[in-house]
Amino acid sequence: MTTFSSDTEIPEEPKAPPKSARRRAREFTLQGLYQWRVGGNDGASIEAHMPEMEDFAKADREFFVGTLRGVMAQHEKLIEQVSVHIDRPFTELSPVEACILMLGSFEMANHAETPYRVIINEAIELTKAFGGTDGHKYVNGVLDKVAAEVRPAEVEAKKKGR
Repeated sequence: MTTFSSDTEIPEEPKAPPKSARRRAREFTLQGLYQWRVGGNDGASIEAHMPEMEDFAKADREFFVGTLRGVMAQHEKLIEQVSVHIDRPFTELSPVEACILMLGSFEMANHAETPYRVIINEAIELTKAFGGTDGHKYVNGVLDKVAAEVRPAEVEAKKKGR
């Protein structure tokens, strides 16, 4: 049996690296999309409310606004794009996963400067933080298929190790 003396220090868990402004913006965008999709809030009220949230000042506001507005404006196209790669009707997805899939698909189509693997990894992290237990696996699989459709040259180059 191991005993510890009172002066033994227990090592602290390593701290997670600070979140980037872009990651924070994605988190707030997800929250806004959830409010829109589930709560029926409109974009203007979401944009007015989000800056009041804790740590919003650390987020990339321009990215948040552009992405929120973009997903809301293109939601029908994004749903169609995702729907061909899922195993059930889009309306049967959890609201969190549905919003993350729209967000990831939007970013792939509209932010070519961000590598598709980064977009997928960010979506996985959002799903781990806000979604169901294994939702991140589902999101990963679906966005991989969307990437192959939206960014075929980039996906092929990654496969070939370039």
